[in-house]
Amino acid sequence: MTDTTVEQQLAELKAKVQHLKDRQDILDVIVRESRGRDRHDTELTASCYWPEGADEHGPVPFPATEYPEKANQGHAQAFSANQHNLANHICEIDGNTAYCETYVVGTLLSLDGLTCTIASGRYMDQLEKRNGEWRILWRRSTVEAAMQGDASWLHSPPVKGFLKGTRDREDLSYQRPYVI
Repeated sequence: MTDTTVEQQLAELKAKVQHLKDRQDILDVIVRESRGRDRHDTELTASCYWPEGADEHGPVPFPATEYPEKANQGHAQAFSANQHNLANHICEIDGNTAYCETYVVGTLLSLDGLTCTIASGRYMDQLEKRNGEWRILWRRSTVEAAMQGDASWLHSPPVKGFLKGTRDREDLSYQRPYVI
């Protein structure tokens, strides 16, 4: 094996590792953004967007600087709890720009806790990498299917005693270490 071949192999390996790291960093941003909204953590949600970006949830795109608070207000006015579950994720990286499509299933509990809506859709994100950090520049969202049903099971004996999440930094997921 010549030095040139070893150098080429190392360069190829370095490029592959960087690509995998970028993909993971991008997915981490998308997951962190959902967690921020589910916990109503405006600081966490805002950290996922470039300030000049925007999020199009419905008919009006919101500037990234306003979106975290507007999303929290909308969820709080309409639902007592919400969860975003991310599924299929496609990521095309072109230099310092990435184009992603991520499937999402949202679970939305009514204010009285008696009805649950499950809605599915997709996020189409354009992310940019600046100074080694990936963030969302533009997000477009779809809603493509939904169903609504009785959520009274949540108040039944089989669920009694289960922990419940909160929409703030007092949520169990923020506590370190996890202690039982």
